[in-house]
Amino acid sequence: MGSDPAYLSRLRDLHGQLGIPADYSAARRLTLHAEAASNELVEIGVNPDGRVLELLAPAAIAWRMMRDVAAREGVELIAVSAFRSVARQTEIIRRKLGDGKPIAEILRYVAAPGFSEHHTGRAIDIGCPGFIDLEENFESTPAFNWLQRRAVGFGFAMSYPRGSESGISYEPWHWLWADLGVC
Repeated sequence: MGSDPAYLSRLRDLHGQLGIPADYSAARRLTLHAEAASNELVEIGVNPDGRVLELLAPAAIAWRMMRDVAAREGVELIAVSAFRSVARQTEIIRRKLGDGKPIAEILRYVAAPGFSEHHTGRAIDIGCPGFIDLEENFESTPAFNWLQRRAVGFGFAMSYPRGSESGISYEPWHWLWADLGVC
């Protein structure tokens, strides 16, 4: 679907409506992501706001294993966000535009529709008690320290470290499951 002409046309239209620059992906070296099919997603629970969260089945298995091992080691990991459709990504950006934020500022924290790793069903935003607001201060928690040391063993990597060439700000909470051979 990522190279499907209808999908690409839909994204171009959305980007035009939202004021996203035509050179967005090239300038930021971001990869276009297709949306995971709904029949590929499984529920992993409900986030603190009551939203049902989903991941691809193998990513969900890896998440549950990681969360459970962390808990056994005294660290509570909380899933805050997971799969996100293009429509949901667009809704988030529209809400921020409605709040008066300029698109350039929004795109420092939110990927344009079609370019969010959340579309894949392999990305998860992780918090811990007292740190579910997806802010940089998550890096000061034992949960983040644990993730830095242990997440790779479950196939997860932090996508947006400090100084990322993507133009997306540092996100210590955002982790992508990429190791398809872990589970």
